[in-house]
Amino acid sequence: MPDVFDLTGRVAAITGGAGLLGEQHARAIARAGGIPVLLDVSPRAAQKAEQLAAELGVCVWGRQTDITSKPDLEACLKEILARFGRIDILINNAANNPKMESREDVNFSRFENFPLEQWAADIGVGLTGAFLCSQVLGAEMARRGSGVIVNVASDLALIAPDQRLYREPGLPDHLQPVKPVTYSIVKSALVGLTRYLATYWADRGVRVNAISPGGVFNGQPEEFVVKLSQLIPLGRMANLDEYQGAILFLCSDASSYMTGSNLVVDGGRTCW
Repeated sequence: MPDVFDLTGRVAAITGGAGLLGEQHARAIARAGGIPVLLDVSPRAAQKAEQLAAELGVCVWGRQTDITSKPDLEACLKEILARFGRIDILINNAANNPKMESREDVNFSRFENFPLEQWAADIGVGLTGAFLCSQVLGAEMARRGSGVIVNVASDLALIAPDQRLYREPGLPDHLQPVKPVTYSIVKSALVGLTRYLATYWADRGVRVNAISPGGVFNGQPEEFVVKLSQLIPLGRMANLDEYQGAILFLCSDASSYMTGSNLVVDGGRTCW
């Protein structure tokens, strides 16, 4: 039986590539023989690519890219094709996730107060960025007659945020922090975009799926981790590297008869 997980020579563009999960997606691609291309608005994209290339002994390329700019994405595609001659995989991973503790107006997150400019920024990166990347890079894959798009959604594409997780003792209800509305909107919309593109490009050899991961442990306060873990049948948050197998599955021929689907990897949280 051929190695259906083998990605040798396949070029994978990963948006948000310098971020927490972007790096993990790149590791999964690289270890299967693929060539990760890290796209990130941060100039750290090239530095992160060099670091991974040195650590893993593989080819990794990084480019500072504004995924909300179609001209920049078109220039990016030209560079990818000039360097590698092809694009095989697009992982729409980039997203804003505004941290409540990073702002002075801590109750900005509440729906009644949520700033329009923050709404526009979050939708711009998480949804419009995925649309534009698919329009530019996905269209090239459709032109060639093969390719894979993976949209990184969330368990919050399937369920509403449990705002009890974010409550702070002693604050009145109207000042309690909440998970911002844009996160749920963007992640839910990505599942819709997945279904649309899966049927739109089905006859062009481009498969499109989503993955809905649960929360990743990354040093969050112990109280939050305990409360969230109680909502998860497996009793814990995900480790940083636990989505690599799912990403590899969706990007490889192992999922060759799968399109338009949303792979839920959340420790069972959405079962409850």
